[in-house]
Amino acid sequence: MPVLIRPAVRVLGPLVFALPALLVACADARPPAPPPADPGPVAVDTARDDLAALAAAAQDRHLVAQYAYSQTGQPTRTITFTSANDGSWRVDVPGGAWGGTADVSIAATNDGLFQCALPSAGRPESASCVRLGERDDAIPRRSDPRVQHPLTDWLDVLTDRRAPLAVAPASPPEGLTGTCYSVDSTSASLNAPVEVGIYCYERDGTPTGVRTGAGTLRLAAPPGAAPATVQLAGPMVVDRDPLDTAAPPTPDPSDSPSAGTP
Repeated sequence: MPVLIRPAVRVLGPLVFALPALLVACADARPPAPPPADPGPVAVDTARDDLAALAAAAQDRHLVAQYAYSQTGQPTRTITFTSANDGSWRVDVPGGAWGGTADVSIAATNDGLFQCALPSAGRPESASCVRLGERDDAIPRRSDPRVQHPLTDWLDVLTDRRAPLAVAPASPPEGLTGTCYSVDSTSASLNAPVEVGIYCYERDGTPTGVRTGAGTLRLAAPPGAAPATVQLAGPMVVDRDPLDTAAPPTPDPSDSPSAGTP
């Protein structure tokens, strides 16, 4: 029996050691694996398309709505937004000028773009309006309360697929409702086309809220029916400078006519 086992070991041993080398040689003889399939065109940015669709619906949504506007360190104000059936719009902004002491109304009609100064604590005079330019002109920066942009001209940017924006779905911030998207700018320019933040809408295009570094705008009540057109908040258009958002300079007592009178 030992004589029969020893030859078997001699024969099988080389085969056992040769088998892995044979398998490796066979593997090396196989043709290389084909390269991975071309992934094809870049997938469409669904979130960007969805936001553009909602912004387009908001442009067609005519209503009268009240929004609660809150900013750090300031009391919450109620902003009234009117989008009329003829495409004109108006935004009434309590504390929108003179460092928060004067109320203003911004309106865009077929006759142009207007700022109306309203009777308020810092400006007790009667309401009057000044023409800022053509309907699609920009409000002078020094007089721009900015709260109206998410409801008006920024919708043009959100619907423009060429705008340098990065869009992603977002959860509604506390106090806001609707379908929300995080919007960031992909431009290196300091002048971003819209403010970075979270924008929320109902499926019918009603803007339900916006949160940016400037503050939070929140739909405060169900919107009402839109008028045929908007009316200016003041009864007349006058020739004067628009009110600035900054507080007016404090009058110098020495400039008073009675200064120096015994």
